[in-house]
Amino acid sequence: MEPIDFAIAKPTDESMIPVIDVSGVVSGDDIKGVAEKIYKAAKDYGFFYISGHGIDQKLLDQAFSVAKDFFDLPMADKQTVAVNSHQRGWMAQGMSHLPGAKTHDLKEVFFWGAETALDDQDLLARKPLVAMNQWPSRAFPRLELDLRPYYDAICNIGHHLMAAIAVSLNQPINFFTEFYIKPLARGQLVYYPPSSSTDEAEERFGVAPHTDFGVLTILLQDFSGGLQVQSKSGDWIEAPPIAGTLVCNIGDLLARWSNDRFASTLHRVINRSNNARYSIPVFFDPHTDTIVDPINLGVSKQNCKYESIVAGQHISNRNKKSFAHYKP
Repeated sequence: MEPIDFAIAKPTDESMIPVIDVSGVVSGDDIKGVAEKIYKAAKDYGFFYISGHGIDQKLLDQAFSVAKDFFDLPMADKQTVAVNSHQRGWMAQGMSHLPGAKTHDLKEVFFWGAETALDDQDLLARKPLVAMNQWPSRAFPRLELDLRPYYDAICNIGHHLMAAIAVSLNQPINFFTEFYIKPLARGQLVYYPPSSSTDEAEERFGVAPHTDFGVLTILLQDFSGGLQVQSKSGDWIEAPPIAGTLVCNIGDLLARWSNDRFASTLHRVINRSNNARYSIPVFFDPHTDTIVDPINLGVSKQNCKYESIVAGQHISNRNKKSFAHYKP
């Protein structure tokens, strides 16, 4: 009898994970129309692709190119920016072990975020996830130079998406603006080596099943495949790469903020392509002090499922349960 494949997933199409043209919210010409599509996708699936985002393909290609070259560096060079407890820098394989997973994730990651000044008041107050970036300035100065334009472009589309999400939840278009003046937008370069027979025997994923911790994830994936999403039926389905699109998914904080009108969906990655796989997510989250409370999104007190929590502390607490560099 053949063993059951621990990472089997069904093929999918737009009826399961929709593709949304967001040009109407980028231009401002059809914010309501985009909002309606995002609401349905966020409620029914928690995942959707976006097209019409306006980001130049050259910028996306540049981000992938510099990611590949960074991970190809000698370990000694990457180790000069070893990840710290502020979630900045390079994390080696074996350091990510998500709660409930049988084993560690098969990946390397480089973490970065907004540029933070030495006299930044949130930094001086040691607020969660506000930190200085660790760039390999001597070993690989191109990393910062090539990633910064990509990061800025993703944050720009993130602001537009949050405006549409506000409208979708019957709020003013600028509802989220005050929380995103200084967002906790953190990027990751992720390298997934091909899954080996040993990895398969140990049921090791590139990323084990999980939900994202924050509000909104905006993901650029290469053409290797391997991203899988759990549908409402409980089946795992493929979320294949689609040229010209980015993948968006709802995180736990937005599901909570929306009082579960939006779904934060389990997803995972396994690289069975026999080639290196690269992806670049940006976790587009609000200011670290943001109070996440469904009441603020129009939910009555008697219907509110959740108490208020603080965004930065929530995400930081989840990180501490998942990554080895937080553990003694």
